[in-house]
Amino acid sequence: MTEHAKPLQGKDHGLAPCKTCLKLCRIDDEYCARCNAPIAARDYTSVQKSWALLITAAILLIPANVYPITIMTSQGSMRQDTIFSGITHLVELDLLPIAIILFTASILVPMLKIVGLSIYLCAISFNLPISKKKLMSGFHIIEWIGRWSMLDLFVISITAALVNMGQLLDAKPAPAATAFALVILLTQLAAKVLDTRLLWDKLESKNDTN
Repeated sequence: MTEHAKPLQGKDHGLAPCKTCLKLCRIDDEYCARCNAPIAARDYTSVQKSWALLITAAILLIPANVYPITIMTSQGSMRQDTIFSGITHLVELDLLPIAIILFTASILVPMLKIVGLSIYLCAISFNLPISKKKLMSGFHIIEWIGRWSMLDLFVISITAALVNMGQLLDAKPAPAATAFALVILLTQLAAKVLDTRLLWDKLESKNDTN
């Protein structure tokens, strides 16, 4: 194969893996011989599905940060905290390490996931001249760090379980917690439904060595 020759893929040989059981099948067979699932070389609708999920997550990110995420009631007084005000309160209490962890998991990671997935989808949709290797590395990082975005909701649930003492002290999640959980779920689904092989099909006409 010459330096600028087009690399061969499975679909060039008429082969594609089954998305259900991962058995390598012939595309012409249409159905997997093992699990009878439909066989397709590429899922071309996955880009639209991923865009829809990502845009919805970006919209929900606004109420997740604007509305209160926790409600604390102590001796008749109620305190409502957004994600940012809760982090600020932790800084005021000299709990800087916890504040940094919550800022990273609750604000930085979701925003980076949305921006990163947007770049990835734009590279497929508009054939942006970005290194496929760098995009794939970034995509795997996005999938890996996504699970840590639930840390804020985990802290809320633990706090509610530990400090709930009836009328003296009561902690419970506020409406923003639902929006935040949906943001994390939708960004994870946006990454899962996307057929990453479409990126290689879009950019395979150029030699990608960087």
